Amino acid sequence: MKSQNKTRCVNIFKNTFCIKSFQGSQGRAYLFNSVVNVGCGPAEERVLLTGLHAVADIYCENCKTTLGWKYEHAFESSQKYKEGKFIIELAHMIKDNGWE
Repeated sequence: MKSQNKTRCVNIFKNTFCIKSFQGSQGRAYLFNSVVNVGCGPAEERVLLTGLHAVADIYCENCKTTLGWKYEHAFESSQKYKEGKFIIELAHMIKDNGWE
């Protein structure tokens, strides 16, 4: 999967951990354990659908488009599995090489 911009510069590999049942600010989103070619903004506390989290917006390092966020800290124990993982919204992705 790649980011949806002219340079298609953010890659998410098929063998990376992915959960497809997330909701972003612009619709459906996927949770990944790793991505490449992204930068992180400063962490801030936000109340999301699953509670209070410390998150940092992530953006394409080449075109600076905001793609989603990184979970820095989850305040509820049931949400700790998200820490260090990345949300990328489907609105910012295109499928490549048969990704489903």
